[in-house]
Amino acid sequence: MFMRFFTELREAKLPVTLKEYLVLMQALDRQVIDRSVDDFYYLSRAALVKDEKNLDRFDQVFGHVFKGLERLDADLSADIPAEWLKRLSDRFLTDEEKAQVEAMGGFEKLMEALAERLREQTERHQGGSKMIGTGGTSPFGAGGYNPEGVRIGQEKGRHGRAVKVWDKREYRNLDDQVELGTRNIKVALRRLRKWVRDGAAEELDLPGTIQGTAEKGYLDIQLRPERRNKISVLLFLDVGGSMDSHIRVCEELFSAARSEFKNMEFFYFHNCLYEAVWKDNRRRQTEKIPTWDVLHRYPHDYKVIFVGDAAMSPYEITYPGGSVEHWNEEAGAVWLDRLTQVYEHAVWLNPTPERHWGYAHSTGVIRQLLNERMFPLTLEGLERAMKQLAR
Repeated sequence: MFMRFFTELREAKLPVTLKEYLVLMQALDRQVIDRSVDDFYYLSRAALVKDEKNLDRFDQVFGHVFKGLERLDADLSADIPAEWLKRLSDRFLTDEEKAQVEAMGGFEKLMEALAERLREQTERHQGGSKMIGTGGTSPFGAGGYNPEGVRIGQEKGRHGRAVKVWDKREYRNLDDQVELGTRNIKVALRRLRKWVRDGAAEELDLPGTIQGTAEKGYLDIQLRPERRNKISVLLFLDVGGSMDSHIRVCEELFSAARSEFKNMEFFYFHNCLYEAVWKDNRRRQTEKIPTWDVLHRYPHDYKVIFVGDAAMSPYEITYPGGSVEHWNEEAGAVWLDRLTQVYEHAVWLNPTPERHWGYAHSTGVIRQLLNERMFPLTLEGLERAMKQLAR
């Protein structure tokens, strides 16, 4: 079974190595845990999972191999261990209810009947007494009442009488294609870190102190500069219009970036970069910052991140006067080109799903201006963008 667990993890595209599997086997040989499924779950997860984005797929494989849960795309008529159901009945059913189940032929008959219903049923049923449905007295389904039922597809129990809860499990937040959360964003942004010792010598250098003391024969305290993240970031955020539906994820990205990059400057723009940006949306008409000042003020080693859906009229990018808010003397494409000439490392994060990019001609124009360095605002896309910036 353990070898099957290993092979299923590999089939699920989890980066599990043979060395990690052998470490897990060694831990079991030395009996570092009690003989329980829960303890083995935490031990195997610690030994085999190196990135939290893989926790979700690990849970699915573990449940499939060790807990009798089936894959989401599996045939629901698969066998369920009778001993497991019997243990559930001992815990949750009263003596009277157990007698009713036995009167129906026991758990074996119940599961045989479920398999038969699954083969027979081809449509939804409501309020019946036989098929799998809702609101009826059938032993199989949701929202009904039966003392020996199998609950299928219901968010939570109503009477607490189901002998087996057989719901699809929902997975979210840890897979690398789902919506982001601030914690996950921080993990991805850390790929851009570059730690160096910088500033005043104010941190104790323990190896240097030991070496100096040994050489001089008396206590020789050595100090060294603290390690700091030397990455500097310019963050440009598109606001208003079609970006209103992406406010939450942009707020999460902004919050995570502020905590991860101590040397970060941010600016707002609308749709495309023009001759001015701003830092306060409430004063965007009166306190604009010339884009030339940004290009001259911040050195070329800054990393530039644009965040926007790139959804606009192509004229807003390619023509003078194309902006929907003011008369721009020069096309947005000119300003984007100037920025990429100053800052070699620049990417564009797009909160719109990548499969929809082809519907907006402007998205293709922006991608071309950024040398195809546009990435979806998912955890996987963010990691790709950070790798691009780190080059």
